[in-house]
Amino acid sequence: MSTHAPERRPLLTDPNAPARIRRAEALRRRALSPIRILLMILMLPVTTAVIGFSVYLRTSDFEQEEAVLHLIAMAGCPTALKVIPGPYYAGELGYHLRNDPDGNGVACETPQQLAVPVTAEAPQLAQPVERSVGSAKFLRP
Repeated sequence: MSTHAPERRPLLTDPNAPARIRRAEALRRRALSPIRILLMILMLPVTTAVIGFSVYLRTSDFEQEEAVLHLIAMAGCPTALKVIPGPYYAGELGYHLRNDPDGNGVACETPQQLAVPVTAEAPQLAQPVERSVGSAKFLRP
């Protein structure tokens, strides 16, 4: 009696293997293909972004079309002003706190809206005071 195991042939080329086993082996080889695994890894950020976008649309306080515009406004004032005419007020479509540097509740104000007419009754705006911390210079807004 021989304790020697019989020589194992690949199932894909074995003519005696049942068809379902050959199909299963072929499917396994395609599923574990290095190219397929690489593509899946490369598509992971895209998949994550699509899932995040869809969750944002479903959980936003705005309607879907408005939620997309609100999300575009998050990119910054130049982009937001191209899509939706501003200014944007707190709690409304297009308002993001990071686009409101002076914190007055109005984001993406144009320079014309910020300008204060100088009259005899209105005091002159003070020039910014320079401050320095270490070697860095800061201007007081």
